[in-house]
Amino acid sequence: MTALRDKLALYGPGLLYAGAAVGVSHLVQSTRAGAEFGFQLLWVVLVINVIKYPIFEIGPRYAAATGTTLLDGYRKIGKWAVYTYMLLSISTMFIIMGAISLVTAGLFVQFIGIEMDARIVAVLLLSLSVLLLGFGRYSTLDRFMKVIILLLTASTLFAVGLAIAEPSIRLEEFETTFDFSNSLNVFFLVALIGWMPAPIDISIWHSVWSISKMKEQGGLINLKNSLNDFKLGYWGTTILAAGFLSLGALVLYGTGNALAEGSIPFSAQLIGMYTNNIGQWAFPFIALAAFTTMFSTLLTCLDAFPRTLRKSTKLISAAFSSRSLHQNLYWIWIVITAFGTSVILLFFSSSMLSLVDLATTISFVVAPILAILNWKAMNDPDIPENLKQPKYLQKFHLISIGLLTAFSLWFLYTKLSLYL
Repeated sequence: MTALRDKLALYGPGLLYAGAAVGVSHLVQSTRAGAEFGFQLLWVVLVINVIKYPIFEIGPRYAAATGTTLLDGYRKIGKWAVYTYMLLSISTMFIIMGAISLVTAGLFVQFIGIEMDARIVAVLLLSLSVLLLGFGRYSTLDRFMKVIILLLTASTLFAVGLAIAEPSIRLEEFETTFDFSNSLNVFFLVALIGWMPAPIDISIWHSVWSISKMKEQGGLINLKNSLNDFKLGYWGTTILAAGFLSLGALVLYGTGNALAEGSIPFSAQLIGMYTNNIGQWAFPFIALAAFTTMFSTLLTCLDAFPRTLRKSTKLISAAFSSRSLHQNLYWIWIVITAFGTSVILLFFSSSMLSLVDLATTISFVVAPILAILNWKAMNDPDIPENLKQPKYLQKFHLISIGLLTAFSLWFLYTKLSLYL
């Protein structure tokens, strides 16, 4: 038991990454992909995970190589790079957190079986998360996420196994084929890969979590251990994405039922379709897997935005770098994040799926900017060559940046062509 505990202690940031990544992109978007197109987009999910790998790998590598966060690397590039990150974060975080909170609330209402307004529940869950994070800090989040991810993985794999054993009856006239010439199909594809496996921001979050882990342990994290932790979280989320897409394809595809726009109807429909096909006895497994997925995402994202914005604020102005202001800055940013998200939820959240698509599409468009900044930070001449990415991975990284840029330009062209 002691050996197992020591082994688990080596892991942390990678599982936090998994907690942040597995959420809207997996439960909602991957399931929608399977429900609408069967297994046709499974290759897209797998390929985009491979394409984004070197970009996300920079987060733990940079922290282990330098003992600092990627934001410190941005500061070495210039203040403009830190300002760019802050601008992108502040302009997207309320919509992102709104989408995550609304999905989480809908699943929570289904799980407890009490009829409530999803917007109010979302605000209450946000408030609870603020208290958990504000007082618990990193160590609590680290321990909590290990339990959630293990529970989520077991529940999801079990549900997929049940779906394979008893797939739903097909109504072939309702089956659809993905068409790249169809603009609506293209827009859904963009929304799918925008957060698949996660927004590029999480590479920065990962580096910040890694430094928090180092402070907790009282020393630098070995590069090999750090990368092993990352790989466990990264490829684990890839398997889960394929799992949720498989659930959608095996249970929902070809039934002729469209997914609802609201969070509570969507959650009821999603869980209900599973239990109707697999059996009502499976409800606890499906509902628990779904809710823990989203609540882990809510917690980790709500922690990451204030944590990285606190760091950015201190890097931009020396006036905020004092130790006495350290925790105060976290509280300021987490309250701003929660308040802004609550405004979005209470006044601008008429359609859950529309909010989700907007958040994921924005992340898709800005991804190349952060990917380029990650590349520049990691290739700082002060970093020893043996700690940088291997040459083959550096070349792959550049190819990934090129592909993401091409995808973004293609999407913008497709979008603009509708108005010309």
